[in-house]
Amino acid sequence: MAEARPGPAGLQLSALPDHSPLLQPSLAELRRRAGAAGAPLAGWLLSDAFLLRFLRARDFDLDLAWRLLKNYFKWRAECPEISADLHPRSILGLLKSGYVGVLRARDPTGSKVLIYRIAHWDPKVFTAYDAFRVSLITSELIVQEVETQRNGIKAVFDLEGWQFAHAFQITPSVAKKIAAVLTMD
Repeated sequence: MAEARPGPAGLQLSALPDHSPLLQPSLAELRRRAGAAGAPLAGWLLSDAFLLRFLRARDFDLDLAWRLLKNYFKWRAECPEISADLHPRSILGLLKSGYVGVLRARDPTGSKVLIYRIAHWDPKVFTAYDAFRVSLITSELIVQEVETQRNGIKAVFDLEGWQFAHAFQITPSVAKKIAAVLTMD
């Protein structure tokens, strides 16, 4: 399947600052679709900054951004054991262990790079949900950066130290829920 290429208008809109009036029609339409679908209209969930993440991730293609936003809300509703407590305090020990790191410099394409070190995840202390929650928290934080919204995130997995105890944590139901997030359109 060929990779979709953004049109010039989408790239131009992605390059604009958050406060540009040229972004307002796209924001209004995405907010309208979310409201019509029953999404909460108050708070950060439909703020300009939040909606811009989805628009930039899909180069301002409204249909693709709407599909991504719908899938995000659906996943959060269907997987509360992962998404309910996306605060660092819930997995502070795993964060302090060095399980995940973010490179200071971006890769040559401008993407942020995350490094996961499996040896720093103690499966006797932290569940697969905890490990995945670390990834979600980290992603939610770094995607606030406009440059990351434009250029994405890449992950490197250092599997040194992988043990059967790690594998046993990833049951078919856990794998299905994690795959649902990783394959959101």
